[in-house]
Amino acid sequence: MNRRQFLGSAGAAGAGFLVLRGTSFPPSYVQNAKVNCAFVGVGGRGGSNLGETMNSGMANCVALCDVDQKTLDGAAKKYPDAKKYNDFRRMLEELSKQIDAVVVSTPDHCHAPAAAMAIRMKKHVYVEKPMTHSIYEARTLTQLAAEHKVVTQMGNQGHSSDSRRRLVEFLQAGGIGKVTEVHAWTNRPIWPQGLDRPPSKPAPAHLNWDLWIGPAPYREYHDSLHPFSWRGWWDFGTGALGDMACHIMDAPFWGLKLGYPVSVEAEGAPLKPECGPHWETIRLEFPARGPDLPPVKFTWYDGKKEGKQNGPPPELAQGVKITNNGNIIIGDKGTVVVLDEQTGNWKAVIGGEVKDKKDLDIPRTLPRTREHHVEWLEGIRGGPMPLGNFAYSGPFTESVLIGIAAFRAQTKLVWDGPNMKATNTRDADKYIRREYRQGWTL
Repeated sequence: MNRRQFLGSAGAAGAGFLVLRGTSFPPSYVQNAKVNCAFVGVGGRGGSNLGETMNSGMANCVALCDVDQKTLDGAAKKYPDAKKYNDFRRMLEELSKQIDAVVVSTPDHCHAPAAAMAIRMKKHVYVEKPMTHSIYEARTLTQLAAEHKVVTQMGNQGHSSDSRRRLVEFLQAGGIGKVTEVHAWTNRPIWPQGLDRPPSKPAPAHLNWDLWIGPAPYREYHDSLHPFSWRGWWDFGTGALGDMACHIMDAPFWGLKLGYPVSVEAEGAPLKPECGPHWETIRLEFPARGPDLPPVKFTWYDGKKEGKQNGPPPELAQGVKITNNGNIIIGDKGTVVVLDEQTGNWKAVIGGEVKDKKDLDIPRTLPRTREHHVEWLEGIRGGPMPLGNFAYSGPFTESVLIGIAAFRAQTKLVWDGPNMKATNTRDADKYIRREYRQGWTL
């Protein structure tokens, strides 16, 4: 039995394995049932993913990879037995037989090449949100995961929460009737956007700048890129939409079974060739999904417009005070108002009466998990596939990122989702798929 088969059989044993943990079996038996994980990107969200994966008690840390030596050395202090790397390609090649799974928490532009390489080596993969930097990358990872039959998950943590799953169950049970309109918003960006490229300067000695650039077009270092503000630059990040929509749009996308939009248009300002705008409004139209799921108009808002948060008309919330992040889901029998980015706090307005989620009778149809990373690790050990796996998260990510293509192309896109193309223009093609820098592949 190879290691991958062993992990699956240990997980399939379920409760039986939990009993073994409390017996007098040698510690090595329990140790062998843990998932050997490698971590690509260990600062910021990467540090959180590292800690949350290891705190599960279900994983071993066998390798750490980061292009910033200071960040890498800081993480290695907690896991001194893990091997250290600056280049994930070298790590995967050298440790292929020791690694079961890979956690990718780099800036957006490196998600896909790291994940694709790991999947082709039949490693299970967890990738921070957004799953990828481009639509083509999302489609590629979705197909690779299905082909190689690995356990995958995108890092939108609220997808595994009880509260979000209750909302999805409520929507799918017809709690507010037939939904035809959704509004979602965030106060991001909270990092600089709307910029022209600043003057270059030497990269810090502890940062491998060439590896940080990865597959993106090469440019000299400037300190508005590392370690955080890269999100606003199109070559590396996906702006406020890519950062937050995978959290905020998730419940209505999932609960209403939206799939691919058929059209998308966007406005915002300023329009800069390299950097995201101060504010953005994106309008997507989704088709009917059968007789009980009518077409949906979905509007996304981010940033500040004329000094005020860009968002939906407050009256749509029917008296519920909206906050910095959330969504309003409007049906023919009521409205749901979500009051945070992770869908932890939401209320239903039915017949003019505001009802808290705890007071609603909602049939339970979805499984529950104690933590997002645990759901992924349990899947690796033979349990159910995580609900946020790439078969779901890939199409969801595509439907998020198409808004960026519409904004940058500055034209309405009539969208053919299955074929990944706008049927009315070629202006968006370069934003759907881009060429990688020499030496990098998907």
